[in-house]
Amino acid sequence: MTVTPPQLIQLTCPNCRTPMRAQVFTLVDVGRQPELKNYLLAGQLNLAVCPNCGNPAMIAAPLIYHDPAKQLFLVHFPPQLNTRLEEQERFIGDATKLIMRDLPADAPRGYLLAPRRFLTLNSLLDVVLEADGISREVVEAQRARVDLISRLAEAYEQGEEQLTKLVEQQKDALDYEFFATLTAFAEASSQGGRDDSAEILLGLRDKLLELTGFDAEALGELGGEDWTLDEVIERLTGAPDAELEQEIGELRPAIDYGFFEALTKRIDAAEQAGDTATAARLTARRSQILETVERMDKQAQELFEAGAQVLEEVMRAADPGAALRAQREKIDEAFLLVLDANLAAAERAGATEAVARLTEIRRLALEIAEESLSPEERFINQLLHAEKPQDATKLLRQNPAMVTPAFVKRVNELADQLENDGRKPLGERLRQIGREAGAMLF
Repeated sequence: MTVTPPQLIQLTCPNCRTPMRAQVFTLVDVGRQPELKNYLLAGQLNLAVCPNCGNPAMIAAPLIYHDPAKQLFLVHFPPQLNTRLEEQERFIGDATKLIMRDLPADAPRGYLLAPRRFLTLNSLLDVVLEADGISREVVEAQRARVDLISRLAEAYEQGEEQLTKLVEQQKDALDYEFFATLTAFAEASSQGGRDDSAEILLGLRDKLLELTGFDAEALGELGGEDWTLDEVIERLTGAPDAELEQEIGELRPAIDYGFFEALTKRIDAAEQAGDTATAARLTARRSQILETVERMDKQAQELFEAGAQVLEEVMRAADPGAALRAQREKIDEAFLLVLDANLAAAERAGATEAVARLTEIRRLALEIAEESLSPEERFINQLLHAEKPQDATKLLRQNPAMVTPAFVKRVNELADQLENDGRKPLGERLRQIGREAGAMLF
């Protein structure tokens, strides 16, 4: 099998004008050099880094992408090269001959006669990722996060005022997946020996955690446990169909761009090894996971949008208490999360009037929600919100009349429900309460 060597070129750093040499690949043949696909998707292919100032520069070069397993033959000529059509055809023809020479005699060849051309590299990458089962929405979301990290890093180096302003504008995007991506980038920089970059990214993360109030402990948790990516894949690919949604709910923070990329590599490896049964099973499970995640995320988004709408109406109302009581059934966890997010933003902005109003709305909402609970549900709520486990134990012992077989049964039912909804830590806490309550019956 022939490996296509890179071309060595001489160029000048656009930042400090230092001369440097770089490798340029114009053919990415996944069948012969699968590692080049990873460099391409990571934005590291044909990227020159100045040895003097560290400035990265993407080299504009024609690119042919070939994946025989998926019958992809994709071509991109950067517009700035102004390559004439006859030169493009000659380049494609030479590459086609090289590829055909290495293909097995019985391999399909028809797709090589009709290469797909792309005006932008991103549009070519979209097709590559879609062939891997990664939806355009997932790709766009990841690109948006990467772009935001770049903008925030630039603002971080300019000073706290610039960073704070950008954080306020982008606060809705600074979620778990954003921080997970930022952390992954920092770790990759550190492992790759780019200590300066890692230091900047870690410093940026710490400052963003301070500005947003995001729970730093959540970054080390995947559904309440420290699961590795391989363990997450094993759990989700090995789960029975009936338990898949529960597993996805528990592991949702880990199911991101990197997860789908790693799962696709397993599928490709199975196909290359001739294990078509495993490849088909993993491909089907990948589709199940993607569909379930998109459905769950859509449902969560609808809940948060509904909560935001209720909060907006209550904020405008002359009597917030009456407005909340009129929508009592909509005072749920999503509403309280939206309320807390707005309260935190108001506190960061120093908007004292908004803080006071939101604090009062929160007090009223909890009071109204408590009114609608049965005595048993109210007691369970108090136990769950106890500051420490020993405080919950103390509450149980102070209220022996509440601890009945029916109460223990209800606690365990709620624990099952929470775990089925993907909220395993809270479910386990409730189950512990159930065990302690059950022990008091004997």
